[in-house]
This record gives sequence, structure tokens and C-alpha cells, in this order.
Amino acid sequence: MFGYIAINKAEMKFKDYDIYHAYYCGLCKCLRERYGVRGQLTLSYDMTFFIILLTGLYEPETKKETIRCIAHPFKKHIAYRNEFTEYAASVNLILAYYKYRDDWNDDHRKKSYIAARLLHSHMKKVRENYSGKVTKVASELRKLSRLEQKDEQNIDVMAGLFGNIMAELFAYRQDEWESSLRKIGFFLGKFIYLMDAYEDVEEDIRSGNYNPFKDSFHNDKDFAEHCRQILTLMMAECSREFEKTPILLHADIIRNILYSGVWRRYIQVTSDRSRQN
Repeated sequence: MFGYIAINKAEMKFKDYDIYHAYYCGLCKCLRERYGVRGQLTLSYDMTFFIILLTGLYEPETKKETIRCIAHPFKKHIAYRNEFTEYAASVNLILAYYKYRDDWNDDHRKKSYIAARLLHSHMKKVRENYSGKVTKVASELRKLSRLEQKDEQNIDVMAGLFGNIMAELFAYRQDEWESSLRKIGFFLGKFIYLMDAYEDVEEDIRSGNYNPFKDSFHNDKDFAEHCRQILTLMMAECSREFEKTPILLHADIIRNILYSGVWRRYIQVTSDRSRQN
């Protein structure tokens, strides 16, 4: 998956990390139960943020479990699960399935083709439960694919299509918070798309794959800084919409992610690129 929407552990309180990890473990267990080991391997930090955001907003009844797992076979640990864990597991599968298909179409990676085939039967169940969501995701991805084939370099258009996907997935209910959740998902989706393009630009140029930053990477002397400004704008809009919500539960965890955690990959990629040059 993507893994850009993660925590900054160094800046997080111990108790908040334990809570975050418990939701992460709950999602991992849910993926295993619903979609088997293959589904479990799609586990994403991005969806852990999603669960915590929805939990903070709606404050549902959350089940606390003490479990062991393959990653920690000798030590019991806490796992949290609620109605949003089940939904996030389905969203995780949708995004993973189409990501594998995209990787196969772009690079003809056999591993991605096999992974998509293994998830195909589970996607039938997801479509039954969330047909509107899956239809929207598939539609926006087809638009993305068509524009990629035309080598569209308008980053706002391209990122906006992925933003539409995340906006649809974040809108869990049709209620007074639907608009805010759609906006959070939209700008977070744009950030993910642009951050993924920023990280992969050199490899995509070498392989001949599409990348919306292809031209600016070669022609813009301040490429990294200009990308940072664009990414900052996306997260500023996302964070502004979050601050309009009445969320108190887990608010410190959410702020850690939105204001700090999302930048860790940018900092790492930029630092590595600077050393290489």
C-alpha cells in the first residue's frame, strides 16, 4: 500500500502510541479473519489513521482484546476493534487490489498480477457490501489511466482524481459530517498521490513509466522545495478541515499524523536524493 499517513513516533506520547498500535493490531486481525493471509499482507498505516479519525468523530463502542500474532508470537498485546475497523479493512482491500492491478498494467510485475488474482474472490464480497464505493474508485482510476496514457502533466488534475477516490471512501455516512470527511479525504488523497509521484519520479523516468513530475524534475532547480510547498498546501487544507470537527477523542494522535508523521517520507526521500547528488 502507500504508508505515507503514519505517525512520528519520536514526537508521540507513550500512551498515544499504545492506543495507535492497538488499532493497528485490530485492523491486522480483522484483515486476517475476513480476507486471509493475503488480505493481512495489505495492512496499511494509512487505514489505521482512517479508523482513529472516524472513531474520534463518532466515538463508537470499541472492543478491547488481548491477542498474540505471528509478528509477536511470545507476547500478548492489546487490539482495538469497532465498526470502523471492519469498514477500513474493506477500504484497505479495495485500494490494495487496484494498486496491484495498476502495478501489473504499468510494469507487468508478475507478483502484482498474482496478488490481484488472489484478492479477486474477496473483492466480490466487498462489491456486494460497498458497490457504490467500488464503482466510484474504478471509475476515477479509469480516468487516471486514460490521462496517464496521454502523459497529462497537470498535477492538480491528476492528484484531484485520486483525491476524489479518497473523498468517496472517507464519506462513511450521509450525515452532518459527510462534507468534512470528504474534504479531509480529498486533500489527503491528493497528498498521497503527489507524495508517491515525488518519491518515484527518478525510477519512473528510468523505466519510462508515467509521472506527473517528470518535466519539472529535470527543469526545476528548486524541484524539492516547490514540491514541498504543494504538499504543504494539501496538508494545510486537510488539517484545517479536521480542526473544524468536534473531535476530542484521539485528537493528539491525529494531529501527530497530520502535522508531523506525514512528512517523514518526504524528509527521508529528499535527504537521500540530496546525498546522491
